Order: sequence, then structure tokens, then C-alpha cells
Amino acid sequence: MTIQTNADQQLPIVGTRIIHSGHLGTVRFVGKVDGTAGVWLGVEWDDPRRGKHDGVKDGRRYFSCAVPNAGSFIRPSSNISYGHSFLEALASKYIDVPHGSGLEKVVLGSSNGTIEVEAVGLDRIRGKLAHLERLREVSLDGEGVASADPPGAIAKACPGIRGLDLSKNLFPSWDVISTIVCELPNLQRLALNQNRLQSLTDHARALAAFQNITELQLNTTLTTWSAMQSIIRYMPALTTVEMGYNRIQSLSTGSDSPSKVEELNLDSNSLSSWSDICGALRTYTALQRLVLTSNVIESLGPISHPTESPLPRLKHLSLSFNRLSSWRDIDHLPGWCPTIESLSLTGNPLVEDAELGRNARAFAIAKIPMLTLLDAASVSAKERTDSELFYLSWINKNGPPDEEARCREHPRWSALCEKHGRPDTAPSTAQQRQDTLSSRLIEVKLYRTDTAPSGKAVTHTSDPLVLRVLPSMNIRTFHLKVTKSFKVPKAAQASIRLWLRMPDDRLVEIERDDNHDLDWWGVENGVEMLVFIKEH
Repeated sequence: MTIQTNADQQLPIVGTRIIHSGHLGTVRFVGKVDGTAGVWLGVEWDDPRRGKHDGVKDGRRYFSCAVPNAGSFIRPSSNISYGHSFLEALASKYIDVPHGSGLEKVVLGSSNGTIEVEAVGLDRIRGKLAHLERLREVSLDGEGVASADPPGAIAKACPGIRGLDLSKNLFPSWDVISTIVCELPNLQRLALNQNRLQSLTDHARALAAFQNITELQLNTTLTTWSAMQSIIRYMPALTTVEMGYNRIQSLSTGSDSPSKVEELNLDSNSLSSWSDICGALRTYTALQRLVLTSNVIESLGPISHPTESPLPRLKHLSLSFNRLSSWRDIDHLPGWCPTIESLSLTGNPLVEDAELGRNARAFAIAKIPMLTLLDAASVSAKERTDSELFYLSWINKNGPPDEEARCREHPRWSALCEKHGRPDTAPSTAQQRQDTLSSRLIEVKLYRTDTAPSGKAVTHTSDPLVLRVLPSMNIRTFHLKVTKSFKVPKAAQASIRLWLRMPDDRLVEIERDDNHDLDWWGVENGVEMLVFIKEH
């Protein structure tokens, strides 16, 4: 890790990971800087906000950074930590050093240091906790781990580990990771978030190390798509991969070797081309869950060959907080994902649209016949029927009059007409429901309150926020709609509470669940509700 330069000072080599003043970084340069005396370290910081430049000083480039302006120069000093070994970190966290005395004084944690008691036998308890071989789930997140231990030491100390979190540490490369994992034969789950890992060179060791890994987390590691493709070739049992926050802009097509990966999380990257994403995932034939939340996808477009879907087994897809603005994209989705059951669309312009956004849930359900879960809320049979009827009546009122144009602009039109009857044909029970569906929307008046109410409701002087909803909307979905309408911060969303004002002014709190809809609670047109949002 380091090289000896003289009797008094050690300098790291390029690629060494460090901790300085609590910040992690990678040494990209060691040497002299023009116009200054002594030796400097050029460091690329994991947190780019700590950086001051891109490795360039006075017009001369000394090093480069993967993230712009994430670099700076620092002096070698004793304040820099180069980390310690895996077993040193494990012992430090999971073994309490014996005190050697049968009687010890212990300060009660809940007393803020004011209560001290005597305890007997704590060393015996520590001895039991020191059995590292019994550990199954281990987290060394942020413990400054930088290296493996002598061959055989890890296998002897803790061979039973099945889940291991090595996030935010000082590993210089995948070779160090494979050296550690090679001695953990039962390991299945490996988290390496917030590390910076150089490429693998010892391929033989990697083949032996990663055979049993089923879950891999590489969030915030700046790992490229091609680098991930290369490393998972050594993981034949892998089913789950997380690659969020890695600044990935595109996915290159990988090898033709089949993959067993069933879940892939690409949250918060910079992916923009849906067709390129699907093309790159064509070899992921087992893929069932795909998370693309918070990327920059603007459109989906029609599939070129409808009979050759690149995602034939995908059941769960998250497209929340992208840039989708056209409902035609949702029409195309079943072609790309013919088995889709669960979809997230929150945060897209088409959902936020002032005119159509209020009907976004009904539209999505009607356009995708296989959906059973939308934006984390289940779709009941009753809600599906209401949504499809509502969509039919909306097309009949707003769509083109020409039948061919209707089929072209609304691909589900013919199937829904066959299922429920045409809006402009002879009346039927379905037709009658269809004609009156728009009028079935009810208005709910929402008043925000600063304190959790009790007893009877009081008269409000402020104007209410009015929502128009179907009575068949389930309570969980209604909660989400209220949250969105009041622009509740994410941290406070779980604390929102609703009370229904009864005719006698009594208040009944509406519990959040997926089993009941507004109609079940007796929510009718014009009712008033109180909304309490606990501030954090």
C-alpha cells in the first residue's frame, strides 16, 4: 500500500485509498508541484464538493478525476488514515476487549451519565460475543477496511458469514475484495456501496471467490456498465444487482452469455434512451424487476418487432421521476413488457399535467390490462372496471370521431369496447355505467390542520383543497394523492393522517390500508376531511 521514501516519512502509491478529516478519497498523484516545496498528494475525493479543481494547477495537469472538480492537493501527514485489515475492523466492531475484573462499574445509557451501577460477569458475556465464527450477517460500513489478512485467517475466524456490508471503505481494487470473499464460502450477499474499485486482475481467484454470490450492491461506486458486466461473469448464481447513483449515461450491449439476474436497480443515473436500455438488457432473459427511477428518459416509443420483446419476463418496472410527457408512451409499454404487473410512474410530467394528471391512475390502469399494482397501490377488479369505463367515456368525449383514428391513437379502444360495449351503440348496463361515469367522480374537501384533532370538528375559515376522485379509489392511493396535492416533503409522507367529518360533526380517522376504498368508508360527494401532517 505504501512505499518507504526515507527514515521519517512514508508515502502512499497512486491508487491508495485514504481518510482525511473524515473524508474518503483516492490518491491520484504523489510528488512535487511547480512553485512549491516538498511533496504533495493529489487526491480525488469521493464527495466532489470537497474538491477544488480537476488535477490542474497553473495550467499543468498533475492528475485527472472521474468526477469534475473533485480533486485537491494535500500534504502527507499523520492525520491521514490508510485503514486497516478486515479482521482488525471485525474485531474492533464485534469484540469488546475484556476488562479482567469480575466486578465492573457501568453507566446506564439512558441516564445521560448520571447513574452508575456495578455489574458482575461482563467478561463472560464478552467472551460469548467474541465467537466470530457464529456471525451470519456482518456490517463493516465505514470502518476503514483497506486490506485482507494473511491467507487462511479470515476462513478460520468467521467462515459462516452469509451477508457482508463493506460499503464506504478503503479497498483499492476488486482483487482485495476477491481475496477476502475467497475465504467466506457461505457468503451470498455482498454490499460494496461508496467504494472506488480498480479493475480485477487475478481472474483465477475471482472464479473461486464469487461462485455463491446472489446479491451485489454497487451503488455510488462510479462503476461503469461494462465494468459491472465484466465482474458479474464471475458470479454465476447472481440474481440481484444494484447500480444506483453511478452517473451512467448509457448501457452498452454485453456478451451473449445468459444471465440469471432477476432484479436490476439503476436508480438515479443519467440514462435517457429506453430502446438502448432494452437492447442492452436483451441477454438478461431472467429479468423480472427493473428500477429506472430518477433517470432522464423522455419517451418510450413503439417496439420495432412486437413479437420479439427484449424484456419478455419483466413483471415490475419503476419509471418514477423521469421525463415522460406523453400517454402514447404508456400505450407502447405492454409491447416492450408483455408480462408487466407492477408499474411506478410518480413524478413524470404526464402524471403532473394539470389537465390529464388528475386522471393519471385511471388512464394507466386502462391502458395496461395486466397491471395489479400501480405506484405501490394495488389495483382491485372494481377499480379496473371503473378505470376502463372512465377511459372509454373520455375517448368518446375527447377522442377523434373517426373509428380508424381512435384505434390508432388509443390502441386499447377496440378491446375495451368489446369488453364493456361501445359508448355510441345501443344502451346496455355497461353503457349506462359508462355514460354516467364522469358524473360519478366525487369531490372531497380537504382542510389542513396544525394539530391532530380530537372530538368534534371545528368550523374552518380558509378555503379547502378540493380533490375529484372515484369512490372506488383505495385508501392507500388516496393518501398518495393527498400527499402530492399538499406537496408533502418525503420525510413527512409517512406521518400524514386523515379524519372524515361525519354528519354530526364527529371526526373518524381513516386508516391507511389497501383493503378498503373510499366508498367503504362512506366517503360521498362534498364530504370534508381534516389533514394533519407532522412536521419533522
